[in-house]
Amino acid sequence: MSTPSSLESLIEALRCLPGIGPKSAQRMAYHLLQRDRKGAQRLADALQHALAAIRHCERCNTLTEAEICERCTSPKRDATLLCVVETPVDMNMMEQTHAYSGLYYVIMGRVSPLDGIGPRELQLERLLARACDGVVQEVILATNYTNEGEATAHYLSEMLKSRDIHVTRIARGVPVGGELEYVDAGTLAQAVRERRSLAE
Repeated sequence: MSTPSSLESLIEALRCLPGIGPKSAQRMAYHLLQRDRKGAQRLADALQHALAAIRHCERCNTLTEAEICERCTSPKRDATLLCVVETPVDMNMMEQTHAYSGLYYVIMGRVSPLDGIGPRELQLERLLARACDGVVQEVILATNYTNEGEATAHYLSEMLKSRDIHVTRIARGVPVGGELEYVDAGTLAQAVRERRSLAE
């Protein structure tokens, strides 16, 4: 007996989640439809609401419901510091360290030529405009210490230094090959405190 097309569509849709293969997607789909239809409806409603309500902050590019997010409008933040991270999750990890009080810019990815992601896809001209606003005095590159994260940091440092912007990189308290999402807050706090200027 063939699988109903609507069920096949659900299984295929669930595969867009990171780390979810065909078997996991199939298990999730059957679980939601067999055992937790109320949960499935909540999930569908929440996803639909989030898609309608969530947008990118005009200043830092993170996800928010407002035109400009709360962090960007907070008078308690140091507007002379701008920390560049890959994802909103990385920004949240930085906040958990309580070691940084500046503002952020989230590039929503990293330079990865093998995946067809270059500077144009990341819209880095928006970051450049933000960093050149006349208020920012230091840009801290907090991309991950993966090959792609390092390549992104190198590209950003060259782009920013060509505009005479002071650029630093978080220290290697973060393990090589590690991603900020999985680093403990103490290690990340040390990396922020020990950030260094990038060599000319």
